[in-house]
Amino acid sequence: MEPSTTPPLARELADLVSRLASLGEQHGLDVGEALRAVQALEQQGAVTRVASWFVDAPPVLGVDAGKGGWVGALVAQGRCRVLVSPTLAGLVEMAREAAEVAVVAVDIPIGLPDSGRRQADVLARGALPGKASSVFTTLTRAAYQAGSYAEAREANLAATSGELGAGAQSYALRERVLDVDGYLRAARRAPAARRVPVIEVHPELCFARMTGAPLLAGKRTPEGEQARCAALSSVGFPLPRVAAGPGYAVDDLLDACAAAWSAARHALGLSESLPPEPEVFSDGIPAAIRV
Repeated sequence: MEPSTTPPLARELADLVSRLASLGEQHGLDVGEALRAVQALEQQGAVTRVASWFVDAPPVLGVDAGKGGWVGALVAQGRCRVLVSPTLAGLVEMAREAAEVAVVAVDIPIGLPDSGRRQADVLARGALPGKASSVFTTLTRAAYQAGSYAEAREANLAATSGELGAGAQSYALRERVLDVDGYLRAARRAPAARRVPVIEVHPELCFARMTGAPLLAGKRTPEGEQARCAALSSVGFPLPRVAAGPGYAVDDLLDACAAAWSAARHALGLSESLPPEPEVFSDGIPAAIRV
């Protein structure tokens, strides 16, 4: 896939212009014309930095796994607050006590296959030349439910007719995968007022979308950290203090921020879905990576 030559912010503005212009026509508002003028200025260089956040997004929560559980980037009213919790349910509850969260985006597989590969993983790898290895293959539900890595390998082989074993990195996420899966299943039984949309994201896809190409520098290197901070700043993300905290590293925090960026895009109706039509397995949970 050739890197796009269109500046990322110009693409962001083009997306917003199209959708808001449609809303303007429906409600008799001249929103589209105003935003086109802003886009023209940005493309001409008269505006050096036009943030995608110039449209007030509702509060959102980006989530990434850390050694101590989960780290969350709660973005509300133009500020980012860092939250930590051993469980996703606890993290979401903390965020909802602070703001009326519209979307939660988490970097973990959502929607577990019964057999074979998820299209979301296949398409994400294809969209990340040079960084495809950052997308782990999601195991089958039977493999994640296995009590040991050896049992998981056997379960995955059985569920995929001997085609796929179980990668150690994929199985290492077992507790996090089952935590998210349990949260989503419990949410189905909760009153509608207590539910909040939860989407799956992949931070490397988020960063690639921000910059127009994958970030090849390792995320735990000084160069990688700098590149990711620059990418978030380029789209106007309100970065918190970038430092390790209790139970999370700097790269975990930046991944959570990237997830929050995609959550805001989703809340505004701007997110893209891989695949375009989510797969649904026997668990009934739509499986797609959003960016």
